Amino acid sequence: MAIDVMLPYYGDVDQMKLAAQSVMNQQNQDWRLIVIDDGYPDPEPERWFTSITDPRVTYMKNAENLGANGNYRKALTLVEAPYVVIMGADDIMLPNYLDIVAAAFAAYPHADVVQPGVQVIDEKGIACTPLVDAVKKLYAPKTTERMELKGEAMATSLVRADWAYFPSLAWRTETVTRIGFTQGLDVVQDLALLLDIAAEGGSMIIDPTLSFLYRRHSASDSSVRALDGRRFDEERSFFELQAKRFKTLGWKRASLAAAFHTTSRLNAGALVLKAVARGKFDSLPRLAKHIVS
Repeated sequence: MAIDVMLPYYGDVDQMKLAAQSVMNQQNQDWRLIVIDDGYPDPEPERWFTSITDPRVTYMKNAENLGANGNYRKALTLVEAPYVVIMGADDIMLPNYLDIVAAAFAAYPHADVVQPGVQVIDEKGIACTPLVDAVKKLYAPKTTERMELKGEAMATSLVRADWAYFPSLAWRTETVTRIGFTQGLDVVQDLALLLDIAAEGGSMIIDPTLSFLYRRHSASDSSVRALDGRRFDEERSFFELQAKRFKTLGWKRASLAAAFHTTSRLNAGALVLKAVARGKFDSLPRLAKHIVS
């Protein structure tokens, strides 16, 4: 089962190398790796990839910076295999990752996306469970074997708390290229795609087998946007639209979950003290607005 691994890249060079090496170290060898450098101002990535002779590895550099959303959309235009992973450039696939997701798709031939087991790591590669990930774990479906989520159940579960880890997801190429990433979204683009799949009756397979390391660090785009409040402006608008969509579909539980977006509000509340501690008083009105609206 051929799987394309797309690696949109901009950032730490050493972590990107670890991510690429983890793909090349897979037990399942039926893969293709494409790295799309979004104009990172360092010659080392190009030099390093030039030294790799494996024909399955391709490195390209954008002539101009497209931004995260634009680079993800470009990545989708390059996919050829029936399944694709859009991996984070600072994350790590464990050697069993491709085997796990390939087996899940084989067991559920009509599935649109697979979420394997994930361990969160910090900047130094040490396993950790920050508050946001503790909440994800609390809300994520509890299972010791593969399970399928679809339709309203899938949508309701995800809008209560987005427990999915986007870089670890494996997608059916036909589905993800047809739906695509919504332009204008930076923080919730992954959740938007998952909810689009749910809304059209698609399904998500959860396999709890640990096979992916997701790196969580304070310098990430989502963390910065969260602290200054920009993340929540996008989330609030997004959840309002989803609540209306689910109501139209007759999905009362999903519509209510989107309207309340409880964990998103709690996340904003948890950041108030952190914003004060860092002197980001200008972000307080944005955070407060999200908590109460």
